[in-house]
Amino acid sequence: MRATEPSEKTVRYAAAFFDNEHDLMAIAAEARLRGFEIQDVFTPYPIHGMDRAVGLKRSRLGWIAFVAGALGLISAILLQVWTSAYDWPLNVGGKPFNSFPLFVPVMFELTVLFSGLISIGVLFMMNRLWIMSKKKIFEGVTDDRFILVLKQEDASFDTEKAARLFKKYNAIKVMEGDKFV
Repeated sequence: MRATEPSEKTVRYAAAFFDNEHDLMAIAAEARLRGFEIQDVFTPYPIHGMDRAVGLKRSRLGWIAFVAGALGLISAILLQVWTSAYDWPLNVGGKPFNSFPLFVPVMFELTVLFSGLISIGVLFMMNRLWIMSKKKIFEGVTDDRFILVLKQEDASFDTEKAARLFKKYNAIKVMEGDKFV
């Protein structure tokens, strides 16, 4: 006879729809202060300060872009010095083989190219954007609705407290389920 395994935690979500960004910002900040776990926020356009309101850390993408740009710059310098001074040196008008001013345009272009392409690639990988889905999570989120999704992992989640919070900040509609995100 096999012992019964403990059941897995059930994870549920509560989503509240709002008409404007001010209510969304206020409820996001207050929900964090009251101990709710914010799963995600859906908005039709970026909202300045929302990352701080929901408790996101600063992105490392800027540093990744800097390192990628430095890699492009080093690649450009090595490529040009190698090709013009060592691999195929041509004496054109008595100029030196490794003339720095001639390398500047290519160094700039490769710096920008590496930084842009690698940053976009890392952004897609970090956010799993290569997985394209035509399924809409919430109706109207890309048009004019703002949505806050709270995560409910354990029994200590107070649904009454969340409902009062949603009502306080003028939630248009509240949904609960287990397959939102």
